[in-house]
Amino acid sequence: MAGKLATIDYVILAAYLIGTVILGLAIGRRIKTGKDFFLAGKALPWWAIGMSLVATDIGGTDIIGVGGAAYSHGMAVANFEWIGCVPAMIVGAFIFIPIFWRLGIYTIPEYMEKRFNVGTRSALAVVWLMFMTCNLGIMLYASAKMMNVLFGWGITECVLLTAALVGVYTLAGGLAAVVYTDVIQCTVMIGGCLLALVIGLNDLGGIGGMLESIREVESAKGMEEGEMTALIVPADADSPFPWTGILFGLALVLSPAYWIGNQAIVQRSLGAKSEFAAKASYVWGALLKNLIPIVVAVPGLIALAKFPELGDGDKAFPTLVAELFPAGLRGLFLAAFIAALMSSVDSYLNASATIVTNDFYRRFFNQGASDEHILKIGRVVTAVLLALAIAFAFYISKIEGKGVYAIFQTLMAFFQGPALALILTGLLWPRANGKGALVGFIGGVAFSVLLYALGQESVYTAWGLEPLFKVPDPFLFYSIWAFVVAIGLIVTISLLTKPESEEKLKDVVWRFNRTS
Repeated sequence: MAGKLATIDYVILAAYLIGTVILGLAIGRRIKTGKDFFLAGKALPWWAIGMSLVATDIGGTDIIGVGGAAYSHGMAVANFEWIGCVPAMIVGAFIFIPIFWRLGIYTIPEYMEKRFNVGTRSALAVVWLMFMTCNLGIMLYASAKMMNVLFGWGITECVLLTAALVGVYTLAGGLAAVVYTDVIQCTVMIGGCLLALVIGLNDLGGIGGMLESIREVESAKGMEEGEMTALIVPADADSPFPWTGILFGLALVLSPAYWIGNQAIVQRSLGAKSEFAAKASYVWGALLKNLIPIVVAVPGLIALAKFPELGDGDKAFPTLVAELFPAGLRGLFLAAFIAALMSSVDSYLNASATIVTNDFYRRFFNQGASDEHILKIGRVVTAVLLALAIAFAFYISKIEGKGVYAIFQTLMAFFQGPALALILTGLLWPRANGKGALVGFIGGVAFSVLLYALGQESVYTAWGLEPLFKVPDPFLFYSIWAFVVAIGLIVTISLLTKPESEEKLKDVVWRFNRTS
């Protein structure tokens, strides 16, 4: 595929990457303290945060993964945006984000200590740190896969190049560099994906031509007519996105857990210059999110119509670009993809460093550290985490048979349900206490891992059992049951033990912290 790229493609891509790094370095010159590095000095405007939220959420994982999931399983994956983002963002904007902003916290685990205890804070911080480091590796691998198809470069070289580019400006500029480079990246991403949509539909003769081609593919593969374009999938379908999982696992668990409890997401709004800006950023981001299924998932269907025998859904978007885009536009789209990847990697990298520095180093080893010292530690931690992410990216490249989107969602399902249980009971139920929170979180995570283990073919066949779930990659169901178990444990243990004092609850529970 490397031959598909012309000189102009390389020029456009190089210009974009160099410009992004220069912008990040310029912002970095104004970073003087840890607060500047981790919260952008609490000076971020709502419009920039909103675009950064979108850019982070539709990273390289989504362009490759959602397009690939649409190619393999159909348009039901669009529910991860329409149902899995917008409602939770609106609720978060008016209930959860304002409390976090008023408290002046750096991290979600920090809130857990204020509400519960240091054990709950540490447990959540450890799990989030493990997930974000692994997720960084997944994102680097998604980038390498795209570059491998288009350039013909090796996976190793592509991972190292992307890590170096992102590392430079994230180390220099922290959250401010992340957010303002994301504004550019969001614009380029949506524009590049829109190009793929327009060019692909034009090649197929419009929407009608695409649907006709999809029907032919469905017929050839023995599928029911309309199966690949349906948004609602039956519960017994051979798809990881049945309506039961979408409603109970995604809409009620994974989505709110992600938008109100994901450090890489929430941290932007914690850096807003006012409470209004924190709220407005989520509303603005929700409006933009409505575009994403159209510009990311539909091209996966276009690739299915054009190239039905690819086998690996993760190759759908790269192949579409390589085969249909003319010289110049390939470079522009590749810049859009790298923008998507960089916006996610820089966000998770900065968020991971924030957790290590504030929830571990500052909390347990140097509580009296100056802001200038915390800045130095934050940059060192950022570099170490990037190295760990590179190592995990190489591991992911050796896993066969799993799409990057399924890997990402499965990792999230292990703990997102229990994390949501902590946040909901913490903010909305005054009777919840620290003992219940800690037992509920650990128990919920352990239960989700148990469900995953029992769902492995080697396990249930060895024990002569049937699989627990009939769908492939049943991560939505892991999250449902882990959430239920965590809630049950939190409520039970809390009711059996002493409640928290009213003084402790004053600023950290919603009913006591409503100013508007």
